Amino acid sequence: MPSARRLRLVTLAAIVTVIFVLYYVSGFGDSGQSADFYHKTMDAMHGRPSPGGQPVIDSETGLKTGHIPADRDGDGDVDEDDRRQGKDLQENLNKLAQEAKDSANKKAGPKPDAPSKIVGVGNSAEGNRKPVDAKGETKPETAAKGKEKERVPETPAEQALHSILKKAPVVIFSKTYCPYSMRAKGILLEKYLINPKPEVVELNDHPLGSDLQDVLLTLTGRRTVPNVLINGASIGGADDIVELDNSGRLVGKIQELGQRKVEVSERFSAEQVKGAAPAH
Repeated sequence: MPSARRLRLVTLAAIVTVIFVLYYVSGFGDSGQSADFYHKTMDAMHGRPSPGGQPVIDSETGLKTGHIPADRDGDGDVDEDDRRQGKDLQENLNKLAQEAKDSANKKAGPKPDAPSKIVGVGNSAEGNRKPVDAKGETKPETAAKGKEKERVPETPAEQALHSILKKAPVVIFSKTYCPYSMRAKGILLEKYLINPKPEVVELNDHPLGSDLQDVLLTLTGRRTVPNVLINGASIGGADDIVELDNSGRLVGKIQELGQRKVEVSERFSAEQVKGAAPAH
């Protein structure tokens, strides 16, 4: 009978033989993976880095079918190192793209001003500039150049009116035969004492009477007579004068428009002028 030791050796040899046969029967399809696993294990043991771009092997054919895209360090699996390397790579790409953009902008030079900011070039630019005072504030073109120097009268009628208005602050444009003119003159010349004395212009006797009426229409909006002006401003005709007088506002109106340079006082008592009625 064989000894126990011999039996153990025979049993061990049989087991090894079976394992070898099974390994051999399984084919050489996995030989590539086993060799690859062996090499990676040896590299890890000796501290050598595994080559990047780990190939993917088809277990059926043993051929390379590609690489694991996310396996950046080639260790056969996707781990934290792969994610960190991917993040670093993206940051580097963004940095390079920004540097390229900055370099292109620098070579292109500064951007041109928007059209709304362009005033003009040469003489046109000088023409668009407004005068600036010592405080840096823009002057309003010297008050429109003194209102065009108060526009010099052009026509003979305008010149005549300009001369008439200079004679007195209060001017009464009238006609000798007009009853409304008589009523207005009666109040302004007889009821009140006005100083300086009002200037009376009888348009029917004036050589430019009709033309003066046209100018007054443009200036005051009234062509009819009477037309009472105080410092160039019309206070109306006979009805307006009567209304201001009856309401006690005529003196104040004359003084207001006369800029306190006209003195007005009542010449007669109110009872003496009660009989006067408004013109129709």
